[in-house]
Amino acid sequence: MRDVLSVRQGDISKVYPAMFSEEYPKPLVANFIDVAARDLAEAMAPLPSFNCSATNMVSDAARKAADTRTRIANFYVTNSDLQLQMYTAADWYNTYGLGIGMVEMDYEDNNPRIRMLNPFGTYPELDRYGRVISVMQVLVTDAETLAAQYPEYYDLILGKNQYALSSPYISMVKYHDKDQDLLYIPERKNLVLSRTPNVLGKSMASVVMRSSLDGEARGQFDDVLSVQLARARFAVLQIQAAEKSIQAPIAIPQDVQELALGPDSIMRSANPQGIRRVPLELPPGVFTESGVLERELRLGARYPESRSGNIDASVVTGRGVQALQAGFDTQIKAAQAQFARMFQELISVCFEADEKIFGGIPKTIKGSDDGTPYVLKYTPSRDIKGEYGVDVRYGIMSGMDPNRAIIALLQMRSDKLVSRDYVRREIPMDLNVTQEEQRVDIEEMRDSLRVAVAQYAQAIPALAAQGQDPSEIITRIASVIQGRQKGQSLESTIEKAFTPEPVPTPEMPPMAPGMEQQLPAAGVAPAPASQQPPQEQAGQAPAAGQRPDIAQLLAGITGAA
Repeated sequence: MRDVLSVRQGDISKVYPAMFSEEYPKPLVANFIDVAARDLAEAMAPLPSFNCSATNMVSDAARKAADTRTRIANFYVTNSDLQLQMYTAADWYNTYGLGIGMVEMDYEDNNPRIRMLNPFGTYPELDRYGRVISVMQVLVTDAETLAAQYPEYYDLILGKNQYALSSPYISMVKYHDKDQDLLYIPERKNLVLSRTPNVLGKSMASVVMRSSLDGEARGQFDDVLSVQLARARFAVLQIQAAEKSIQAPIAIPQDVQELALGPDSIMRSANPQGIRRVPLELPPGVFTESGVLERELRLGARYPESRSGNIDASVVTGRGVQALQAGFDTQIKAAQAQFARMFQELISVCFEADEKIFGGIPKTIKGSDDGTPYVLKYTPSRDIKGEYGVDVRYGIMSGMDPNRAIIALLQMRSDKLVSRDYVRREIPMDLNVTQEEQRVDIEEMRDSLRVAVAQYAQAIPALAAQGQDPSEIITRIASVIQGRQKGQSLESTIEKAFTPEPVPTPEMPPMAPGMEQQLPAAGVAPAPASQQPPQEQAGQAPAAGQRPDIAQLLAGITGAA
Protein backbone atom coordinates (compact mmCIF):
# COMPACT_ATOMS: atom_id res chain seq x y z
CA MET A 1 0.00 0.00 0.00
CA ARG A 2 2.85 2.37 0.73
CA ASP A 3 4.39 1.75 -2.69
CA VAL A 4 1.12 2.44 -4.50
CA LEU A 5 0.57 5.56 -2.40
CA SER A 6 4.03 6.87 -3.30
CA VAL A 7 3.39 6.31 -7.00
CA ARG A 8 -0.03 8.01 -6.76
CA GLN A 9 1.65 10.99 -5.08
CA GLY A 10 4.22 11.24 -7.89
CA ASP A 11 7.13 9.99 -5.75
CA ILE A 12 7.95 6.88 -7.74
CA SER A 13 11.62 7.56 -7.01
CA LYS A 14 10.93 6.48 -3.39
CA VAL A 15 9.90 3.06 -4.64
CA TYR A 16 12.73 2.69 -7.18
CA PRO A 17 15.47 5.10 -6.06
CA ALA A 18 18.19 3.49 -8.21
CA MET A 19 16.31 4.26 -11.43
CA PHE A 20 16.47 8.06 -11.05
CA SER A 21 19.35 10.51 -10.88
CA GLU A 22 19.88 13.95 -9.41
CA GLU A 23 19.47 15.42 -12.90
CA TYR A 24 16.06 13.72 -13.34
CA PRO A 25 14.68 13.04 -9.83
CA LYS A 26 11.05 12.92 -11.01
CA PRO A 27 9.35 11.00 -13.84
CA LEU A 28 8.91 12.86 -17.11
CA VAL A 29 5.63 11.19 -18.09
CA ALA A 30 2.09 11.71 -16.90
CA ASN A 31 1.06 9.81 -13.79
CA PHE A 32 -1.11 7.31 -15.66
CA ILE A 33 -1.98 5.31 -12.54
CA ASP A 34 -3.31 8.37 -10.71
CA VAL A 35 -5.33 9.52 -13.74
CA ALA A 36 -6.87 6.07 -14.26
CA ALA A 37 -7.62 5.64 -10.56
CA ARG A 38 -9.38 8.97 -10.29
CA ASP A 39 -11.47 8.38 -13.40
CA LEU A 40 -12.44 4.90 -12.28
CA ALA A 41 -13.36 6.16 -8.80
CA GLU A 42 -15.55 8.93 -10.25
CA ALA A 43 -17.42 6.33 -12.33
CA MET A 44 -17.96 4.08 -9.29
CA ALA A 45 -18.81 6.81 -6.78
CA PRO A 46 -22.49 7.59 -7.63
CA LEU A 47 -24.73 6.27 -4.87
CA PRO A 48 -27.46 3.68 -5.39
CA SER A 49 -31.13 4.10 -4.54
CA PHE A 50 -32.23 3.39 -0.96
CA ASN A 51 -35.82 2.14 -0.60
CA CYS A 52 -37.61 0.39 2.24
CA SER A 53 -40.32 -2.06 1.20
CA ALA A 54 -43.39 -2.95 3.22
CA THR A 55 -44.27 -6.55 4.00
CA ASN A 56 -47.81 -5.85 2.80
CA MET A 57 -47.73 -3.53 -0.20
CA VAL A 58 -51.54 -3.60 -0.47
CA SER A 59 -52.00 -1.88 2.88
CA ASP A 60 -51.84 1.91 2.66
CA ALA A 61 -50.61 2.17 6.25
CA ALA A 62 -47.75 -0.27 5.57
CA ARG A 63 -46.76 1.59 2.42
CA LYS A 64 -46.81 4.90 4.28
CA ALA A 65 -44.59 3.46 7.03
CA ALA A 66 -42.18 2.08 4.42
CA ASP A 67 -42.06 5.47 2.72
CA THR A 68 -41.23 7.09 6.08
CA ARG A 69 -38.35 4.67 6.65
CA THR A 70 -37.13 5.36 3.11
CA ARG A 71 -36.90 9.05 3.87
CA ILE A 72 -35.13 8.31 7.16
CA ALA A 73 -32.58 6.10 5.37
CA ASN A 74 -31.92 8.80 2.78
CA PHE A 75 -31.51 11.28 5.63
CA TYR A 76 -28.75 9.09 7.07
CA VAL A 77 -27.02 9.16 3.69
CA THR A 78 -27.37 12.92 3.24
CA ASN A 79 -26.46 13.77 6.84
CA SER A 80 -23.28 11.70 6.55
CA ASP A 81 -22.20 13.37 3.26
CA LEU A 82 -21.87 9.86 1.91
CA GLN A 83 -21.83 10.97 -1.71
CA LEU A 84 -18.77 13.15 -1.16
CA GLN A 85 -17.10 10.43 0.88
CA MET A 86 -17.64 7.85 -1.85
CA TYR A 87 -15.37 9.65 -4.31
CA THR A 88 -12.49 9.05 -1.93
CA ALA A 89 -13.74 5.67 -0.69
CA ALA A 90 -14.04 4.32 -4.25
CA ASP A 91 -10.50 5.54 -4.90
CA TRP A 92 -9.28 3.71 -1.78
CA TYR A 93 -11.10 0.56 -2.90
CA ASN A 94 -9.36 0.55 -6.29
CA THR A 95 -5.96 1.56 -4.94
CA TYR A 96 -5.76 -0.67 -1.86
CA GLY A 97 -8.37 -3.34 -2.58
CA LEU A 98 -10.39 -2.61 0.58
CA GLY A 99 -13.50 -0.64 1.43
CA ILE A 100 -14.27 0.00 5.11
CA GLY A 101 -17.31 1.83 6.46
CA MET A 102 -18.33 2.43 10.05
CA VAL A 103 -21.31 3.94 11.90
CA GLU A 104 -20.52 6.50 14.58
CA MET A 105 -22.80 8.29 17.04
CA ASP A 106 -23.19 12.06 16.78
CA TYR A 107 -24.46 13.02 20.24
CA GLU A 108 -24.70 16.71 19.36
CA ASP A 109 -27.35 16.10 16.67
CA ASN A 110 -28.54 12.80 18.20
CA ASN A 111 -28.12 10.96 14.89
CA PRO A 112 -25.97 8.10 13.63
CA ARG A 113 -23.41 8.94 10.96
CA ILE A 114 -21.64 6.80 8.38
CA ARG A 115 -17.92 7.36 7.94
CA MET A 116 -15.64 5.72 5.40
CA LEU A 117 -12.22 4.73 6.75
CA ASN A 118 -8.88 4.90 4.97
CA PRO A 119 -7.65 1.29 4.50
CA PHE A 120 -4.05 2.46 4.77
CA GLY A 121 -3.16 1.68 8.38
CA THR A 122 -6.52 0.03 9.14
CA TYR A 123 -6.63 -3.62 10.16
CA PRO A 124 -10.07 -5.31 10.16
CA GLU A 125 -10.59 -8.69 11.78
CA LEU A 126 -13.16 -10.92 10.09
CA ASP A 127 -14.64 -14.28 10.91
CA ARG A 128 -14.97 -17.07 8.37
CA TYR A 129 -18.35 -15.72 7.22
CA GLY A 130 -16.93 -12.30 6.41
CA ARG A 131 -18.50 -10.60 9.42
CA VAL A 132 -16.48 -7.91 11.17
CA ILE A 133 -15.18 -8.82 14.62
CA SER A 134 -13.06 -5.75 15.25
CA VAL A 135 -11.44 -2.83 13.43
CA MET A 136 -8.17 -1.18 14.45
CA GLN A 137 -7.04 2.03 12.78
CA VAL A 138 -3.57 3.45 13.33
CA LEU A 139 -3.33 7.21 12.78
CA VAL A 140 0.06 8.89 12.67
CA THR A 141 -0.02 12.52 13.78
CA ASP A 142 2.23 15.00 15.51
CA ALA A 143 2.16 15.27 19.27
CA GLU A 144 1.26 18.96 19.40
CA THR A 145 -1.87 18.50 17.29
CA LEU A 146 -2.93 15.52 19.36
CA ALA A 147 -2.32 17.39 22.60
CA ALA A 148 -4.47 20.26 21.32
CA GLN A 149 -7.30 17.84 20.56
CA TYR A 150 -7.06 16.24 24.02
CA PRO A 151 -5.96 19.07 26.36
CA GLU A 152 -6.78 17.03 29.48
CA TYR A 153 -3.81 14.79 28.59
CA TYR A 154 -1.50 17.60 27.49
CA ASP A 155 1.28 16.86 29.97
CA LEU A 156 1.21 13.13 29.29
CA ILE A 157 1.36 13.55 25.50
CA LEU A 158 4.04 16.25 25.55
CA GLY A 159 6.02 15.08 28.61
CA LYS A 160 9.64 16.25 28.67
CA ASN A 161 11.01 12.79 29.32
CA GLN A 162 8.85 11.17 26.65
CA TYR A 163 8.72 13.66 23.81
CA ALA A 164 11.74 13.51 21.50
CA LEU A 165 12.41 16.54 19.31
CA SER A 166 13.82 14.37 16.55
CA SER A 167 10.57 12.43 16.24
CA PRO A 168 7.51 14.71 16.60
CA TYR A 169 5.12 12.11 15.20
CA ILE A 170 3.32 9.59 17.36
CA SER A 171 0.75 6.90 16.65
CA MET A 172 -2.82 6.99 17.87
CA VAL A 173 -4.88 3.78 17.71
CA LYS A 174 -8.66 3.58 17.34
CA TYR A 175 -10.08 0.19 18.25
CA HIS A 176 -13.71 -0.88 17.80
CA ASP A 177 -15.51 -4.14 18.55
CA LYS A 178 -18.87 -5.30 19.88
CA ASP A 179 -18.00 -4.21 23.43
CA GLN A 180 -16.28 -0.84 23.21
CA ASP A 181 -14.71 2.01 21.25
CA LEU A 182 -11.19 2.61 22.49
CA LEU A 183 -8.73 5.40 21.69
CA TYR A 184 -5.18 5.11 23.05
CA ILE A 185 -1.52 6.02 22.38
CA PRO A 186 0.96 3.10 22.37
CA GLU A 187 4.01 5.40 22.66
CA ARG A 188 2.71 6.84 25.94
CA LYS A 189 2.45 3.55 27.82
CA ASN A 190 -0.89 2.78 26.17
CA LEU A 191 -2.44 6.00 27.43
CA VAL A 192 -6.22 5.66 27.03
CA LEU A 193 -7.73 8.88 25.69
CA SER A 194 -11.31 7.68 25.39
CA ARG A 195 -13.29 4.55 26.12
CA THR A 196 -16.99 4.30 25.16
CA PRO A 197 -19.11 1.19 25.64
CA ASN A 198 -20.87 -0.20 22.57
CA VAL A 199 -24.60 -0.03 23.35
CA LEU A 200 -25.64 -2.19 20.39
CA GLY A 201 -23.48 -5.11 21.44
CA LYS A 202 -22.41 -5.73 17.83
CA SER A 203 -19.78 -4.41 15.49
CA MET A 204 -20.91 -1.28 13.66
CA ALA A 205 -18.40 -1.62 10.82
CA SER A 206 -18.63 -3.23 7.39
CA VAL A 207 -15.75 -4.34 5.18
CA VAL A 208 -15.69 -5.22 1.48
CA MET A 209 -12.65 -6.63 -0.28
CA ARG A 210 -11.72 -6.65 -3.92
CA SER A 211 -11.83 -10.19 -5.26
CA SER A 212 -8.55 -12.09 -5.20
CA LEU A 213 -7.40 -15.68 -5.48
CA ASP A 214 -5.62 -15.97 -2.14
CA GLY A 215 -7.80 -13.68 -0.03
CA GLU A 216 -5.11 -11.02 0.16
CA ALA A 217 -6.25 -7.43 -0.38
CA ARG A 218 -4.68 -6.17 -3.60
CA GLY A 219 -5.39 -2.97 -5.46
CA GLN A 220 -5.97 -2.69 -9.14
CA PHE A 221 -2.62 -1.07 -9.85
CA ASP A 222 -0.27 -3.27 -7.83
CA ASP A 223 0.99 -5.11 -10.90
CA VAL A 224 1.56 -2.10 -13.15
CA LEU A 225 3.91 -0.09 -10.96
CA SER A 226 6.92 -1.51 -12.75
CA VAL A 227 5.36 -0.71 -16.15
CA GLN A 228 4.85 2.88 -15.06
CA LEU A 229 8.48 2.92 -13.95
CA ALA A 230 9.59 1.60 -17.35
CA ARG A 231 7.65 4.37 -19.12
CA ALA A 232 9.22 6.96 -16.85
CA ARG A 233 12.71 5.50 -17.39
CA PHE A 234 12.16 5.31 -21.13
CA ALA A 235 11.13 8.96 -21.23
CA VAL A 236 14.36 9.93 -19.45
CA LEU A 237 16.42 7.98 -21.98
CA GLN A 238 14.60 9.65 -24.88
CA ILE A 239 15.27 13.08 -23.39
CA GLN A 240 18.94 12.22 -22.93
CA ALA A 241 19.14 10.95 -26.51
CA ALA A 242 17.59 14.19 -27.79
CA GLU A 243 20.07 16.25 -25.77
CA LYS A 244 23.01 14.26 -27.07
CA SER A 245 21.87 14.62 -30.67
CA ILE A 246 21.54 18.39 -30.21
CA GLN A 247 24.84 18.68 -28.37
CA ALA A 248 26.71 16.29 -30.68
CA PRO A 249 30.22 17.40 -31.80
CA ILE A 250 30.61 19.35 -35.04
CA ALA A 251 32.62 17.71 -37.84
CA ILE A 252 34.50 20.17 -40.09
CA PRO A 253 36.86 19.71 -43.05
CA GLN A 254 40.59 20.17 -42.54
CA ASP A 255 40.73 23.50 -44.38
CA VAL A 256 38.62 25.24 -41.74
CA GLN A 257 40.96 27.32 -39.59
CA GLU A 258 38.42 28.94 -37.24
CA LEU A 259 35.28 27.44 -35.67
CA ALA A 260 32.55 30.05 -35.32
CA LEU A 261 29.65 29.32 -32.95
CA GLY A 262 26.33 31.04 -32.40
CA PRO A 263 23.66 32.44 -34.71
CA ASP A 264 24.68 34.04 -38.03
CA SER A 265 28.23 32.69 -37.64
CA ILE A 266 30.33 32.22 -40.80
CA MET A 267 32.87 29.48 -41.49
CA ARG A 268 34.90 29.50 -44.73
CA SER A 269 35.66 26.16 -46.30
CA ALA A 270 36.25 24.69 -49.74
CA ASN A 271 34.04 21.79 -48.68
CA PRO A 272 31.01 23.44 -46.89
CA GLN A 273 28.84 20.31 -47.17
CA GLY A 274 31.28 18.59 -44.87
CA ILE A 275 30.41 20.91 -41.98
CA ARG A 276 27.83 19.12 -39.87
CA ARG A 277 27.09 17.63 -36.45
CA VAL A 278 27.92 14.01 -35.87
CA PRO A 279 24.57 12.19 -36.20
CA LEU A 280 23.32 10.09 -33.31
CA GLU A 281 21.62 7.02 -34.71
CA LEU A 282 18.52 5.89 -32.78
CA PRO A 283 16.96 2.57 -33.68
CA PRO A 284 13.31 2.96 -34.81
CA GLY A 285 12.25 0.35 -32.29
CA VAL A 286 12.87 2.84 -29.49
CA PHE A 287 9.72 4.81 -30.31
CA THR A 288 7.75 1.65 -30.97
CA GLU A 289 8.61 0.32 -27.52
CA SER A 290 7.15 3.44 -25.92
CA GLY A 291 3.75 2.64 -27.46
CA VAL A 292 4.06 -0.98 -26.37
CA LEU A 293 4.61 0.08 -22.75
CA GLU A 294 1.55 2.33 -22.85
CA ARG A 295 -0.62 -0.50 -24.16
CA GLU A 296 0.70 -2.83 -21.47
CA LEU A 297 -0.06 -0.23 -18.84
CA ARG A 298 -3.65 0.15 -20.06
CA LEU A 299 -4.10 -3.60 -20.22
CA GLY A 300 -2.80 -4.16 -16.69
CA ALA A 301 -4.86 -1.30 -15.26
CA ARG A 302 -7.98 -2.35 -17.21
CA TYR A 303 -8.34 1.22 -18.42
CA PRO A 304 -9.69 1.42 -21.99
CA GLU A 305 -8.25 3.88 -24.45
CA SER A 306 -11.71 5.29 -25.16
CA ARG A 307 -11.81 6.86 -21.68
CA SER A 308 -9.12 9.34 -22.70
CA GLY A 309 -10.89 10.18 -25.97
CA ASN A 310 -8.58 8.18 -28.25
CA ILE A 311 -11.24 6.53 -30.42
CA ASP A 312 -10.88 5.76 -34.08
CA ALA A 313 -13.66 7.43 -36.10
CA SER A 314 -14.54 4.14 -37.76
CA VAL A 315 -15.76 2.66 -34.49
CA VAL A 316 -17.76 5.60 -33.19
CA THR A 317 -20.95 3.60 -33.00
CA GLY A 318 -22.93 2.26 -30.08
CA ARG A 319 -21.60 -1.25 -30.58
CA GLY A 320 -18.02 -0.09 -31.09
CA VAL A 321 -17.89 2.10 -28.00
CA GLN A 322 -19.60 -0.61 -25.95
CA ALA A 323 -16.95 -3.12 -27.07
CA LEU A 324 -14.15 -0.71 -26.16
CA GLN A 325 -15.59 -0.07 -22.69
CA ALA A 326 -16.78 -3.59 -21.92
CA GLY A 327 -14.01 -4.25 -19.39
CA PHE A 328 -14.54 -0.86 -17.79
CA ASP A 329 -18.26 -1.51 -17.30
CA THR A 330 -17.76 -4.96 -15.77
CA GLN A 331 -15.33 -3.80 -13.10
CA ILE A 332 -17.64 -0.95 -12.14
CA LYS A 333 -20.55 -3.36 -11.81
CA ALA A 334 -18.45 -5.75 -9.70
CA ALA A 335 -17.36 -2.96 -7.36
CA GLN A 336 -20.87 -1.55 -7.00
CA ALA A 337 -22.17 -4.99 -6.05
CA GLN A 338 -19.70 -4.93 -3.15
CA PHE A 339 -20.70 -1.38 -2.20
CA ALA A 340 -24.40 -2.31 -2.21
CA ARG A 341 -23.82 -5.01 0.42
CA MET A 342 -21.78 -2.62 2.57
CA PHE A 343 -24.42 0.12 2.36
CA GLN A 344 -27.15 -2.35 3.26
CA GLU A 345 -25.30 -3.35 6.43
CA LEU A 346 -24.43 0.24 7.38
CA ILE A 347 -27.99 1.57 6.92
CA SER A 348 -29.33 -1.37 8.93
CA VAL A 349 -26.94 -0.49 11.76
CA CYS A 350 -28.08 3.15 11.54
CA PHE A 351 -31.72 2.09 11.95
CA GLU A 352 -30.90 -0.09 14.94
CA ALA A 353 -28.71 2.53 16.60
CA ASP A 354 -31.28 5.26 16.01
CA GLU A 355 -34.02 3.17 17.63
CA LYS A 356 -32.03 1.83 20.59
CA ILE A 357 -29.92 4.91 21.42
CA PHE A 358 -32.11 7.83 20.33
CA GLY A 359 -35.46 6.00 20.37
CA GLY A 360 -37.55 8.40 22.44
CA ILE A 361 -36.24 11.66 20.94
CA PRO A 362 -38.64 13.36 18.46
CA LYS A 363 -36.75 14.45 15.36
CA THR A 364 -37.42 16.70 12.42
CA ILE A 365 -35.57 16.00 9.18
CA LYS A 366 -35.55 17.89 5.92
CA GLY A 367 -34.92 16.51 2.51
CA SER A 368 -35.89 16.64 -1.13
CA ASP A 369 -37.81 14.21 -3.30
CA ASP A 370 -37.28 14.80 -7.02
CA GLY A 371 -36.49 18.46 -6.35
CA THR A 372 -39.46 18.97 -4.01
CA PRO A 373 -38.44 19.78 -0.41
CA TYR A 374 -40.22 18.12 2.47
CA VAL A 375 -40.16 18.16 6.27
CA LEU A 376 -40.69 14.91 8.18
CA LYS A 377 -41.24 14.55 11.91
CA TYR A 378 -40.61 11.12 13.37
CA THR A 379 -39.74 9.28 16.56
CA PRO A 380 -37.35 6.34 16.03
CA SER A 381 -39.03 3.99 18.50
CA ARG A 382 -42.43 4.57 16.89
CA ASP A 383 -41.56 4.78 13.19
CA ILE A 384 -38.79 2.16 12.94
CA LYS A 385 -40.26 -0.57 15.17
CA GLY A 386 -37.51 -3.10 14.57
CA GLU A 387 -37.67 -2.81 10.76
CA TYR A 388 -34.00 -2.43 9.90
CA GLY A 389 -34.03 -3.72 6.34
CA VAL A 390 -33.34 -1.52 3.33
CA ASP A 391 -33.23 -2.29 -0.37
CA VAL A 392 -30.01 -0.95 -1.91
CA ARG A 393 -30.07 -1.13 -5.69
CA TYR A 394 -27.58 0.07 -8.23
CA GLY A 395 -29.81 -1.54 -10.82
CA ILE A 396 -29.06 -3.81 -13.72
CA MET A 397 -27.65 -0.80 -15.54
CA SER A 398 -24.77 -0.25 -13.14
CA GLY A 399 -21.61 0.61 -15.00
CA MET A 400 -23.53 2.05 -17.94
CA ASP A 401 -23.89 5.75 -18.60
CA PRO A 402 -27.35 7.19 -17.77
CA ASN A 403 -28.37 7.65 -21.41
CA ARG A 404 -27.87 4.01 -22.34
CA ALA A 405 -29.43 2.84 -19.07
CA ILE A 406 -32.64 4.82 -19.60
CA ILE A 407 -32.96 3.63 -23.21
CA ALA A 408 -32.54 0.01 -22.16
CA LEU A 409 -35.17 0.38 -19.42
CA LEU A 410 -37.65 1.99 -21.82
CA GLN A 411 -37.16 -0.82 -24.33
CA MET A 412 -37.80 -3.44 -21.65
CA ARG A 413 -40.89 -1.56 -20.48
CA SER A 414 -42.28 -1.19 -24.04
CA ASP A 415 -42.03 -4.95 -24.54
CA LYS A 416 -43.79 -5.43 -21.16
CA LEU A 417 -40.89 -7.40 -19.72
CA VAL A 418 -40.92 -5.32 -16.54
CA SER A 419 -43.39 -3.13 -14.67
CA ARG A 420 -43.39 0.63 -14.20
CA ASP A 421 -42.46 0.16 -10.54
CA TYR A 422 -39.38 -1.82 -11.58
CA VAL A 423 -38.34 0.88 -14.06
CA ARG A 424 -38.70 3.57 -11.39
CA ARG A 425 -36.55 1.62 -8.96
CA GLU A 426 -33.87 0.87 -11.55
CA ILE A 427 -33.68 4.28 -13.17
CA PRO A 428 -30.24 5.86 -12.53
CA MET A 429 -31.40 8.93 -10.59
CA ASP A 430 -32.65 9.94 -7.16
CA LEU A 431 -36.34 9.00 -7.18
CA ASN A 432 -38.97 8.40 -4.51
CA VAL A 433 -40.85 5.48 -6.05
CA THR A 434 -44.02 5.71 -3.93
CA GLN A 435 -44.41 9.45 -4.24
CA GLU A 436 -43.66 9.43 -7.96
CA GLU A 437 -46.37 6.82 -8.52
CA GLN A 438 -48.86 9.06 -6.71
CA ARG A 439 -47.83 12.02 -8.85
CA VAL A 440 -48.32 10.06 -12.06
CA ASP A 441 -51.80 8.96 -10.93
CA ILE A 442 -52.75 12.56 -10.11
CA GLU A 443 -51.52 13.76 -13.51
CA GLU A 444 -53.51 11.10 -15.34
CA MET A 445 -56.69 11.93 -13.42
CA ARG A 446 -56.23 15.63 -14.11
CA ASP A 447 -55.75 14.90 -17.79
CA SER A 448 -58.99 12.88 -17.76
CA LEU A 449 -60.86 15.80 -16.14
CA ARG A 450 -59.42 18.23 -18.68
CA VAL A 451 -60.49 16.02 -21.58
CA ALA A 452 -63.97 15.58 -20.07
CA VAL A 453 -64.46 19.36 -19.79
CA ALA A 454 -63.29 19.82 -23.38
CA GLN A 455 -65.75 17.20 -24.63
CA TYR A 456 -68.49 18.83 -22.55
CA ALA A 457 -67.87 22.10 -24.41
CA GLN A 458 -68.33 20.32 -27.75
CA ALA A 459 -72.05 19.92 -26.94
CA ILE A 460 -72.69 23.68 -27.30
CA PRO A 461 -73.12 23.72 -31.13
CA ALA A 462 -75.48 20.74 -31.00
CA LEU A 463 -77.70 22.40 -28.37
CA ALA A 464 -77.75 25.70 -30.25
CA ALA A 465 -78.74 23.92 -33.49
CA GLN A 466 -81.66 22.28 -31.69
CA GLY A 467 -82.84 25.60 -30.31
CA GLN A 468 -81.94 24.79 -26.71
CA ASP A 469 -80.26 27.10 -24.23
CA PRO A 470 -76.46 26.33 -23.85
CA SER A 471 -75.93 29.01 -21.21
CA GLU A 472 -75.56 26.45 -18.39
CA ILE A 473 -72.64 24.75 -20.16
CA ILE A 474 -71.00 28.09 -20.94
CA THR A 475 -71.38 29.23 -17.34
CA ARG A 476 -69.77 26.08 -15.93
CA ILE A 477 -66.81 26.17 -18.32
CA ALA A 478 -66.31 29.88 -17.62
CA SER A 479 -66.32 29.10 -13.90
CA VAL A 480 -63.55 26.52 -14.41
CA ILE A 481 -61.44 29.03 -16.37
CA GLN A 482 -61.91 31.74 -13.73
CA GLY A 483 -60.92 29.33 -10.97
CA ARG A 484 -57.72 28.41 -12.80
CA GLN A 485 -56.92 32.09 -13.31
CA LYS A 486 -57.17 32.55 -9.55
CA GLY A 487 -54.62 29.79 -8.98
CA GLN A 488 -57.04 27.14 -7.81
CA SER A 489 -56.39 23.49 -8.60
CA LEU A 490 -58.12 21.93 -11.59
CA GLU A 491 -60.02 19.33 -9.56
CA SER A 492 -61.39 21.85 -7.06
CA THR A 493 -62.64 24.24 -9.76
CA ILE A 494 -64.34 21.45 -11.71
CA GLU A 495 -65.95 20.08 -8.56
CA LYS A 496 -67.29 23.52 -7.66
CA ALA A 497 -68.57 24.28 -11.18
CA PHE A 498 -70.32 20.96 -11.75
CA THR A 499 -71.84 20.48 -8.30
CA PRO A 500 -75.64 20.36 -8.85
CA GLU A 501 -77.76 22.91 -7.07
CA PRO A 502 -79.73 21.54 -4.11
CA VAL A 503 -83.41 20.71 -4.87
CA PRO A 504 -85.80 22.61 -2.57
CA THR A 505 -87.84 20.40 -0.23
CA PRO A 506 -91.62 20.58 -1.05
CA GLU A 507 -93.86 21.94 1.68
CA MET A 508 -96.89 19.84 2.82
CA PRO A 509 -100.30 21.54 2.88
CA PRO A 510 -101.99 21.96 6.26
CA MET A 511 -104.01 18.96 7.36
CA ALA A 512 -107.15 18.60 9.34
CA PRO A 513 -106.89 17.49 12.95
CA GLY A 514 -106.53 13.73 13.32
CA MET A 515 -105.28 13.11 9.77
CA GLU A 516 -101.62 12.81 10.87
CA GLN A 517 -102.40 9.39 12.36
CA GLN A 518 -103.56 8.11 8.99
CA LEU A 519 -100.38 9.19 7.15
CA PRO A 520 -97.69 6.57 6.51
CA ALA A 521 -94.68 6.62 8.82
CA ALA A 522 -91.69 8.72 7.71
CA GLY A 523 -89.13 6.74 5.80
CA VAL A 524 -91.59 3.99 4.79
CA ALA A 525 -91.32 3.41 1.07
CA PRO A 526 -94.48 3.03 -1.01
CA ALA A 527 -95.53 -0.47 -1.96
CA PRO A 528 -93.83 -1.80 -5.07
CA ALA A 529 -95.81 -2.06 -8.29
CA SER A 530 -96.06 -5.86 -7.98
CA GLN A 531 -98.03 -5.46 -4.73
CA GLN A 532 -100.44 -2.80 -6.05
CA PRO A 533 -103.85 -3.66 -7.48
CA PRO A 534 -103.82 -4.49 -11.20
CA GLN A 535 -106.00 -1.50 -12.01
CA GLU A 536 -103.50 0.89 -10.44
CA GLN A 537 -100.58 -0.82 -12.26
CA ALA A 538 -102.31 -0.21 -15.59
CA GLY A 539 -103.25 3.34 -14.68
CA GLN A 540 -106.98 2.53 -14.53
CA ALA A 541 -109.42 3.65 -11.86
CA PRO A 542 -109.91 1.16 -9.02
CA ALA A 543 -112.94 -1.03 -9.08
CA ALA A 544 -115.99 -0.44 -6.92
CA GLY A 545 -115.39 -1.32 -3.33
CA GLN A 546 -111.68 -0.62 -3.71
CA ARG A 547 -111.83 3.18 -3.82
CA PRO A 548 -109.46 4.85 -1.32
CA ASP A 549 -110.86 7.03 1.35
CA ILE A 550 -110.34 10.77 1.52
CA ALA A 551 -107.33 10.45 3.86
CA GLN A 552 -105.38 8.36 1.36
CA LEU A 553 -106.18 10.80 -1.42
CA LEU A 554 -104.93 13.76 0.61
CA ALA A 555 -101.79 11.89 1.59
CA GLY A 556 -100.86 11.38 -2.05
CA ILE A 557 -100.98 15.08 -2.84
CA THR A 558 -97.48 16.63 -3.34
CA GLY A 559 -96.20 20.08 -4.20
CA ALA A 560 -95.00 19.01 -7.66
CA ALA A 561 -96.89 20.55 -10.60
